[in-house]
Amino acid sequence: MQLYNTLSAKERAALIEDAGQERLTISFYTYAHIGNPSIFRNHLFIHWNELDVLGRIYVAFEGINAQLSVPAENFEEFKKHIDSVSFLENVRLNVAIEQDNLSFLKLKVKVRKKIVADGLNDETFDVTNKGIHVGAEKFNELIEDPDTVLVDMRNHYESEIGHFKNAITPDVDTFRDSLDIIEKDLADHKEDKKLVMYCTGGIRCEKASAYYKHKGFKQVYQLEGGIIEYARQVENNKLENKFVGKNFVFDHRRSERISEDIIANCHQCGEACDTHENCANEACHLLFIQCEKCAKKMDYCCSSECQEIYNLPFEEQKKLRRGKVVSNKIFKKGRSEVLKYKK
Repeated sequence: MQLYNTLSAKERAALIEDAGQERLTISFYTYAHIGNPSIFRNHLFIHWNELDVLGRIYVAFEGINAQLSVPAENFEEFKKHIDSVSFLENVRLNVAIEQDNLSFLKLKVKVRKKIVADGLNDETFDVTNKGIHVGAEKFNELIEDPDTVLVDMRNHYESEIGHFKNAITPDVDTFRDSLDIIEKDLADHKEDKKLVMYCTGGIRCEKASAYYKHKGFKQVYQLEGGIIEYARQVENNKLENKFVGKNFVFDHRRSERISEDIIANCHQCGEACDTHENCANEACHLLFIQCEKCAKKMDYCCSSECQEIYNLPFEEQKKLRRGKVVSNKIFKKGRSEVLKYKK
């Protein structure tokens, strides 16, 4: 039985466009004990492949973290299948603010050691002793309190294009990097301050809130559903929006606009801009901010060197990148020496 993709991203994109069906981009997560992640992974792939689900899903002994898209006409059947899994019944589904039929182009269900790379030893603390979940209205009240410390649990390239007003935005490349830095910086306020955290969809705060309570923070809060759900509640309930800029997302859209503010700049010319691109040179693929003018001038490349490679014949490009692994270095855009106006 086929338990993997057979179509390339390009082929899948063409099929989606030809079908003309609207798709919904959705994310969800839950921490739960999964006895055999491999069997569960195969179960999901078989059922979701039949429903034309596409996305990036991580399964581990500790739970599931899913970011995906599904044809709108298949949503009810998809939800029915989700609810048939005991620990996923009525799980909160974060539906994207801005939809894009091409947000995902393959179905990837992977077994991982953890659903979020946090670097923590879960056996050393109670991961179920989490912080207090709050909705948008309560969150707005908390972050106006002078006794509140608001912390962005995301990485530097995410907060660079958008964050809540007055939030602490750690200059880190990964979630695991931020945990100890935040504890150290706020060590003097474990007793007297309210620690309020947020992230994209809530999953990073789930583990972080339990970790910080274990480390002695007395008042720990987390934004329920993250920025995605916050934006939805603000719109539906006509609340004041305290988020400025864009919310970075890990799919082909790269971001969702939450406010009209542009708080970042093009990394090549310095003009106001908050549009992320991946360098067109596949051997580089660096994630960086690039305005339309520079994109046209540089062929969507991060440097003249990459531009030269990008304009070589395709077979020559393949030879040059043979044996090279880009990995997560693509996210270290703020550290690249080729970018003149980096953060």
